[in-house]
Amino acid sequence: MAVIFTQCIPLKIRGILKFCNRTRLQVTRNIASRREFSCSAARRYAATVVSGTAIAREIHKEIQASVEQLVVLGGRRPHLAVILVGDDPASRVYVRNKTRAASLLGISSSALLRPAGVSQAELLDLIDQLNRDWRVSGILVQLPLPGHIHERAVCNAIAPEKDVDGFHIVNMGKLVLDQRTMVPATPAAVWEIIKRTGIETVGKNVLVVGRSKNVGMPIAMLLHSDRNHERPGGDATVTIAHRCTPVEQLTQHCQMADIVIAAAGVPGLITPDMVKEGAVVIDVGINRIQDTGSSSRVRLVGDVDFEGVCEKAGFITPVPGGVGPVTVAMVVKNTVTAARNALGH
Repeated sequence: MAVIFTQCIPLKIRGILKFCNRTRLQVTRNIASRREFSCSAARRYAATVVSGTAIAREIHKEIQASVEQLVVLGGRRPHLAVILVGDDPASRVYVRNKTRAASLLGISSSALLRPAGVSQAELLDLIDQLNRDWRVSGILVQLPLPGHIHERAVCNAIAPEKDVDGFHIVNMGKLVLDQRTMVPATPAAVWEIIKRTGIETVGKNVLVVGRSKNVGMPIAMLLHSDRNHERPGGDATVTIAHRCTPVEQLTQHCQMADIVIAAAGVPGLITPDMVKEGAVVIDVGINRIQDTGSSSRVRLVGDVDFEGVCEKAGFITPVPGGVGPVTVAMVVKNTVTAARNALGH
């Protein structure tokens, strides 16, 4: 942007003062404009921090309206049953957040606690009871599970219509085929953040860092699929990187990406030099690290070097307060969907 300065060259002595005063005012305005532009250029890629908490509040309002509508139509208030195996502190926090959110939004819930030594047969029997309980709208088994329990067997034991985590093989298959289904909560949260923030995905290059079947793969499915299908997708060009991707190649993929979704579970994996200016960076990682020193407190960090990347990206989600609150909201939303579908049948 060129800034034009008007020179004071009067043609007549008469009126010279008036002309110069007017010109001085114009120069002052141009200087101010230039300073404003310079400041704007300096801040051009200082990222907009996307508040997942604010987006979750929007979804909460929609959920409350859906619950009341469901009750008016003669349905029962949805009920979410959450199974927690063991006493992992992080898992307890997640379960508490989900049941608390459900309660605040007019949905009843129950937390079914089982010891870490529970057998797989006992766990499957409990799930079967919940499947047959008409009062239960949605079932969620908090992961991870102890090593002696086969995670896939547990996920597949939940009735697909009550599977609010979206991990059943039927729901996963429908997701891949672009059909309407229970979308896993974290990928659904990423998709909601993108849509509600107004981020364009059509034709964009997206890098998903992480290939887990519960997070990375479903995110890739949502973003690459056709927006005109039964379950509209993002029509993006998606690349998936993972732990076997060499660092130099990961950097190259990142630098080409318009949208980077970090879901590898590695603290600070995505650094400023890897991100192109103005890119969208969504941090799915939740890592607990212990500070060194006298306090030795445990804090949450993501997979992205937030302080560095936020000076270069266009949009970025924080940890905590980014994808997490929206994930909890999507679990509750899936529970309402399950209850509505049951009423329709």
